[in-house]
Amino acid sequence: MPHGLIHNVKTLFHYALRLAWSGEALRRFTIWRYRHMSMRQFILLSSILIGLVAGVSSVLLKNFTHWIQYFVEDTLVGKLEFLGFYFAFPIIGISLTLLVVHYVLRGKVGHGIPNVLYALSRKKSILPFKSTYSALITAPLTVGFGGSAGLEGPAVATGAALGSNFSKMLHMDSKSRQLLLACGTAAALSAIFKVPITGLIFVIEVFSLDLTMASLIPLMLSSATGVMVSYFFMGQTLTLDFESTTAFQLKNIMYYVGLALFAAIASIHFTKIYSSVGHFFEKRLKNTYVKLVAGALSLGCLLYFMPTLYGEGYDTINALLAQNVSGVLNFEWVGDFTDSPWVTVALLVVMLYLKMFATTITFGAGGVGGTFAPTLFMGAVAGSAFSQMVNIIYPSAELCSSNFALVGMTGIMAGVMQAPLTAVFLIVETTGGYALIAPLMVVSAISFIITRFYIKYSVYTEELVKKGDVPTHDKDKTILDNIDVDRLIERDFIKIPAEATLGDVVHDAIAISNRNIFPVVSKHNHLIGIVLLDDIRHMIFDSGMYNRINVSAMMQQPPAVVVHGEDTMATIMQKFQETGAWNLPVVGYHYRYVGFISKSKLLSIYRRKMLDSTSSELF
Repeated sequence: MPHGLIHNVKTLFHYALRLAWSGEALRRFTIWRYRHMSMRQFILLSSILIGLVAGVSSVLLKNFTHWIQYFVEDTLVGKLEFLGFYFAFPIIGISLTLLVVHYVLRGKVGHGIPNVLYALSRKKSILPFKSTYSALITAPLTVGFGGSAGLEGPAVATGAALGSNFSKMLHMDSKSRQLLLACGTAAALSAIFKVPITGLIFVIEVFSLDLTMASLIPLMLSSATGVMVSYFFMGQTLTLDFESTTAFQLKNIMYYVGLALFAAIASIHFTKIYSSVGHFFEKRLKNTYVKLVAGALSLGCLLYFMPTLYGEGYDTINALLAQNVSGVLNFEWVGDFTDSPWVTVALLVVMLYLKMFATTITFGAGGVGGTFAPTLFMGAVAGSAFSQMVNIIYPSAELCSSNFALVGMTGIMAGVMQAPLTAVFLIVETTGGYALIAPLMVVSAISFIITRFYIKYSVYTEELVKKGDVPTHDKDKTILDNIDVDRLIERDFIKIPAEATLGDVVHDAIAISNRNIFPVVSKHNHLIGIVLLDDIRHMIFDSGMYNRINVSAMMQQPPAVVVHGEDTMATIMQKFQETGAWNLPVVGYHYRYVGFISKSKLLSIYRRKMLDSTSSELF
């Protein structure tokens, strides 16, 4: 397709999406809203509308992906009966993804949930407009053609972007924008899994939002709307086609504890592999095409070796829940080896760890997707492998592999995502496994505790933590992160040249300024030091010293400097506490002077933010 045509189509798509909320129509609607609706009523109505749109986006995402999978698996592979296509299709899918990103989207798509976390922490909950549709195009290409990833992350990113851009177009404040972003997230996750409670808990647990009881109502409405949209278009069939009927037996509790330990070990390994492989592709293979070739070929080899690693993997999960292990391991090269129970266990463990590599390689090569589905896949495989191993060693245990596959999914999800409540309710809602609620909670809690001891941050937050950009449940840090550093910088300080004399300082600075501190800068605006009025007060009335004393004899080094664009609000506050200073200079690139930040202004804005956050009503 010619570049000009691509540009025109893209421009038309942007125009069509913005038309309804632009110009005169938006102005008239805003006036009508102010006259006839309170902000509370409008937020409630908006949450339903966002739930509707986010639900539709999840349905589109899932159906587009499944259409591609059907075309690939049933039409091509099924008719030609050539397993070599499992090797080729990931290369095609990731190549198409990169082409769309480069020529259509013209910018990185990134990983969905980390992008949302970054927007919450650093961008005042503002996500770019293209995030409302970028994942809907790229994720199906990656996953549909065999990329070992999930759709839930892209669905969440799309829902969050819809909520963010809706509030941005209507000029809402940052607090309302954060709430509607959360509504879009909850609706998208609820729609794709058909789990309304899990969608609500995910927002609170993973996004670490400090919400009031009043703000839970819009979240509930949005999540319920998303589920109803999914029911309307896709029926009430759940992603995990299994209903737990076997009750929990107290005598098996120690086996579940053992499974929790196994799940924690697997979670730690996956997090480290995810980080190491991602770092390798990012730092060692910097060329996009080298990443594509190396990653796609590696992924193709893994899929040819174990076709079960293909795509999301829900067919494999459902087969394990139905205790059809032999069907899962029905590879041509295996032959009759699966007749040995120990070989079966070994193959399941190999599949578990190959899935870890397949998922991370998919992302490293340039694919777009999420980690929800791979995490569930690994959990089901881990639980099945553990139960079979125990049954081999202790035949009298007679463990139900379906139950352990279910609980295993909770264990690894709690460890990898570090979201134990989300993990429990996701399994309970998708499988009706309330009979296993006790072992689900035990395994989730133990896996989370052990994993958190060795791996402090989840796969979503690890890279963001290095930059200090992750929202937390620490209210003090959350408030600091929401303060815009640029708003604190005061730029009306009179600069003193490095070659100035005392007379220059008196006539050109002190006489016309109401400040008692003056930055000393070079001819290229580099900060050299500061002059305090209190230090030279005894000299300013002695005119005989005006031409004898140079500024270098009067200035001193600041107790600390704030590096613009690098120091976080927590770091700035710490510098004020350690130095006891009331004003700190701000420097930018190459130590160029920018301005000053005063402790009094910082504390004033902090107090205002604190009062806003402790108000009983969010809107």
